Amino acid sequence: MSTEPLRCAGALIVDDDGRLFVQRRSPHRRIFPDCWDIVGGHLEPGEDWMDALRREVTEETGWSVSHVLGQVGEYRYVADDGRARVERDWLVRVDGDLTRPRLEVGKHTGFRWLAADELALLDEHRDVNDGLIRRIAEDAFAALRSIGL
Repeated sequence: MSTEPLRCAGALIVDDDGRLFVQRRSPHRRIFPDCWDIVGGHLEPGEDWMDALRREVTEETGWSVSHVLGQVGEYRYVADDGRARVERDWLVRVDGDLTRPRLEVGKHTGFRWLAADELALLDEHRDVNDGLIRRIAEDAFAALRSIGL
């Protein structure tokens, strides 16, 4: 097994009201079961960050990335499976019907658009000391404010 961290690309999809798209992971998922999460996943061999970002958005929602507004941050963590990861996340706009994402069957069970005053929702089913997804969302809302959205 490689000791290099897995690389992950994440999309903080923003709507016209300045809300972020989150989806609930299936309770049967190996890591972060039944947790709210952003769109994203591991880079495939030979894939660059932007290609992975675009692929993950389409795979997980059926939408396509229309604009990358900026990078939110880079995060290092060890997931429930014990594997180290480095994740880069971006604020994005997408094309498609934002009321009807095509969630991946078996991987996600629901979705919602999250406002900045609803961040506590992201703590549901997370370990007490985790806080990762909430920190990423806080950074995303700060980035939105900094670009005037």
